Amino acid sequence: MSRQMVRPGGRSARVQASVHTAVRELAAEKGRDALTVPLIAQRAGVTPSTIYRRWGDLQALLSDVAVERLRPDTVPEDHGDVATSLTAWAEQFLDEMASPAGRAYIRDALLGDPDGSNAGRCSAYAADQIHLVLARAAGPAGGEDGLPDVETVVDRVVAPIMYRILFRPQGLDAAYARRLVADVLARTDP
Repeated sequence: MSRQMVRPGGRSARVQASVHTAVRELAAEKGRDALTVPLIAQRAGVTPSTIYRRWGDLQALLSDVAVERLRPDTVPEDHGDVATSLTAWAEQFLDEMASPAGRAYIRDALLGDPDGSNAGRCSAYAADQIHLVLARAAGPAGGEDGLPDVETVVDRVVAPIMYRILFRPQGLDAAYARRLVADVLARTDP
């Protein structure tokens, strides 16, 4: 069970921000394997008990940091049509998730997530991005016809990419992402 508090502001937000910053800085300086709760607490200016109370253990903290790092920091670009926009998004998603840093964040997000809530947050990030692409294509007047729904894109584009990243990383390139998008769009044409 995640011990993370969900209070959006105040001291709780400052503690989370300082601890997350400490984790990122120390991982860059010393390497992930050298991280300990006392070391992180010292850098963040909090007591180790604060970290244990909020996150439970080091792995849960690393998982929380990873989930935040996996959150997209920009909205998907609008390339004028759903095929181009969704393809560009899928290529970027694959590139970021399949990178060494992306793989490490995925691993950390899942390892410290016994109840699946962090995996759900990561899935929601992708679904929200896909929703934006599809909503722009649909437009206020109906826009493009035959668009897949978000869950179909998650099942036919995101899920195969994530499976391949985790279990069969060979052949992961932009062409793979393009094929997945072309396939999902072809299957939904009227």
